[in-house]
Amino acid sequence: MQQREQTKPKPKNFSHYTFAPELSIFFHTMATLMYHMLSSSSLLSLGLYHLISTTRNRLKSPGDYSAKPYHPLSFASQPHLRRIPLYLLLLGLIISLIHQFIVSFDDDPLLKGHTPVHKFTSLQAAVVILSFVIMVLIVLITEATSVVIVQNDLLFAFGSVLFWLQYTVSMSAASVQTSDLQAKCDSVSARISAISALLCLFIAFQPKVYLADVGLAGSICLQGLWVLQTGLSLYVDAFIPDGCHKLLDVVRGVEGSTKCDLDDAKLRAVAILDLAFVVHVLFVLLIVIVTYAFVAKSVGIRRFGSYEALPNADSSHIQMKAMTGTQA
Repeated sequence: MQQREQTKPKPKNFSHYTFAPELSIFFHTMATLMYHMLSSSSLLSLGLYHLISTTRNRLKSPGDYSAKPYHPLSFASQPHLRRIPLYLLLLGLIISLIHQFIVSFDDDPLLKGHTPVHKFTSLQAAVVILSFVIMVLIVLITEATSVVIVQNDLLFAFGSVLFWLQYTVSMSAASVQTSDLQAKCDSVSARISAISALLCLFIAFQPKVYLADVGLAGSICLQGLWVLQTGLSLYVDAFIPDGCHKLLDVVRGVEGSTKCDLDDAKLRAVAILDLAFVVHVLFVLLIVIVTYAFVAKSVGIRRFGSYEALPNADSSHIQMKAMTGTQA
């Protein structure tokens, strides 16, 4: 009796599935978007705090006003509590520095020049962030001890140099992007950094100009809003303009930013980004106006044209002098 040969079931081959690269792309996208949101909230908080503090100092003592790179907490009694803004700023810069170092070791085959150029631009950004960390440490040591004393004009000049370096790094990153939208976003961010650099340089020579200090705070807020806009326009499907799509390298598990294939779609997407930038500028102006009104009300500044009754004035004596002047 011939026995039937039992064939063993062949093991399933999962090599054609791309679950692992797609999962890597998903986590990469979420991590990048969360980093943009964290950076945006940090810059917005920093700019708004600087705007409130400098406006409060200007309204309380207009004659003695002078721009400061750092404003301690006014309601804190302990010296270490008054330096909380510096601690938070230092923490945010360290997180950003670690992120840039980690990103510099990733592969990016979707960039012009591929991985070596990506590493070089990421390390450039990390060096600029490290320079900001050194600046914050100098301010912290100056405020905490009397070992190192650096004048405010030197700190503003140092900040101007760092913002200009950030401008050059952003422009360099925009020049090597294969994504037209990310190149546009990087170039706009670079121009905002250039404005911050020019304002810092102006304040270093003219520290009593209140509008320059307000402009610096507004530029920081604008940079925060644009970082959020960049993350939404490049990594969130609902905000990607029509006719554009994400750059994918599924084999390596790498996702780039967004690219527009047709020239019409590219021009339309760039126009949308320009419109978004104008909206952000108007929103920053609204923030400045509302902040000034709120701080003026809290400080107790009256509107122009108001008056008070003169103290210890005799009304009958004033009326007799008026009648005498009329008869004469």
